[in-house]
Amino acid sequence: MVYDMIIVGGGPAGLTAALYGLRANKSVLVIDKGTFGGQITYSPKVENIPGFVSLTGNEFAEKMVDQVMTQGADVESCEVLEIRDEGAVKIVVTDDGDFTGKTVIVATGARHRLLGLPNEEKYIGEGISFCAVCDGAFYRNKVVGVVGGGNSALQEALLLSELATKVYVIQNLEKLTGEEKLQEQLAAKDNVEVLLGTVVTGFTGGDSLTGVDLQGARDHLDVDGLFVAIGLVPQNEPFANVLPLNDWGYADVSEANMLSAGNGIFAAGDCRSKKIRQVATAASDGAIAALAACDYIDNL
Repeated sequence: MVYDMIIVGGGPAGLTAALYGLRANKSVLVIDKGTFGGQITYSPKVENIPGFVSLTGNEFAEKMVDQVMTQGADVESCEVLEIRDEGAVKIVVTDDGDFTGKTVIVATGARHRLLGLPNEEKYIGEGISFCAVCDGAFYRNKVVGVVGGGNSALQEALLLSELATKVYVIQNLEKLTGEEKLQEQLAAKDNVEVLLGTVVTGFTGGDSLTGVDLQGARDHLDVDGLFVAIGLVPQNEPFANVLPLNDWGYADVSEANMLSAGNGIFAAGDCRSKKIRQVATAASDGAIAALAACDYIDNL
């Protein structure tokens, strides 16, 4: 089968693109190697999505997936290894076979950035986590650290403060960079301590993490868990042959139509070069990319 539109990535950008493609009577395949919904599934509380006063990221993701499935999208859970541009069609090569489409929208988002320290990989899942809503319950009545000072880190710390006896927020800068409202909420928590100008330099423990070495306000902290929230890395490496990438690995595509070079390959969402990375802007990217893909298909 030759799909009208193959979407690589099942986050807000990819699922919105799928919805718009389906509403235009295009055949759509959505491929994702992990959990459909993208990074939003890790957010314990979302309050900036139009139409919802408050809901969890996982609830929002489920609503998006249900909507797209009801509209008739095909979905595949596999990893895309490369995209081959063969002119009128594009071949999407995965670890579970090849798929053919007239257009491809890359909406792979980004993964969690690591600290880059020895033994970090060893302790992931054994004390190091990236998702308080997923793993916070394991640290009820325990001591945890959160690395980072942006919105994501502050939201993680707020959720953990309801579970843990003590939460340390470890920020390498001399100030927090998250929203003022989140900082105020955090400051009101008696069990939260913010360590500014402090860098994690190493991990201690045996089979599981027991502490972190620091440089700055403290030399060491004994913690039962560490939540790392220091940003994201785009997932565009396999597509460098069909997408222009900037120095940080983000796709440089047209703001007007998300098109890479007039070749029927588009990029949308957090994987592309942009100033604002929010659910609303990801959905906007997806809609623009899908409508541009429809125009491209109609003009073939």
